[in-house]
Amino acid sequence: MLTLLAEDLLLLLLDDEKGTPPSGVQLPAPLGGALLAELAMAGEVEVEPAASRWRRSTVAVTDGAHEDPQLAQALAVVAEKPRSAQDLVTRLGKNLPDTLRERLAERGLLERREGKVLGLFPRTTWPAADVEHERQVRERLTAVLVQGLTPDPRTAALAGLLAAVDQAHKVVERGDVPAKQVKKRAKALGEGSEGEWATKAVRDAIAATTAATTAAITASTAVAVSS
Repeated sequence: MLTLLAEDLLLLLLDDEKGTPPSGVQLPAPLGGALLAELAMAGEVEVEPAASRWRRSTVAVTDGAHEDPQLAQALAVVAEKPRSAQDLVTRLGKNLPDTLRERLAERGLLERREGKVLGLFPRTTWPAADVEHERQVRERLTAVLVQGLTPDPRTAALAGLLAAVDQAHKVVERGDVPAKQVKKRAKALGEGSEGEWATKAVRDAIAATTAATTAAITASTAVAVSS
C-alpha cells in the first residue's frame, strides 16, 4: 500500500486501541516535517542546511508537480515565497493531523470513533482498523534501529522524525537493546550523520528537516507552557 511518510508517522504515533497520540506529543510539526522530507526525497524541493547556528535553512521548489493532492498542496505552499524550513514545518502541519486521519480512515487503516469524555464532552478518536501496513513499517524500523541494518532514505527520515518527538524507542521491538541506544541511532539518522544510506543531498535535506521539526516542536511546547 502506498502511503505518505506523514501517514506512516501518524500510524506509528497513534495508539492502535485508544486512537490517540502519546501524552505530550503535538502532531502538527512532526507531520509537517514529514511532508517536507518527502518532497525533498522526491527531488521536488531543495533544502539548504543552515550554514551557522544564526542562520535558518531555506527551502526552494525544484519541480512544481506532484500527483498526490496533499503533497501538491504542500508544494504550492513552499512555492509561495522563500521560507525557512522551520516556518514551513509549522505551516504544512496546520490542520494536517485531521486531514491525514480522514485519509487513512477512507483507506480502511483507521476507524473514526465518536465518544464523550466523562460522558459530557465530545471526543473523536482514531483506533487502528487494519494494522498490517503499520506492522511492516515497524518491522523496517526495528531492523534499522535495533538490528543495525542500513536504512533506505524513507526509513532514515522516519527514524529522525520519531527521534524529534522522542518516540523512536517506543515504536520498535527493542528486546534487550537499551532504549538509549535506539534513541541515539534514530537521532544520528535524522541528523544525517550515520551511514551511507542515501545521497548527500537527501541526507542534508532530512537533517535540515529534522532540525526544523525539532525547533518547531520546542517552540510550540514553550508557547503551550507559557499560556
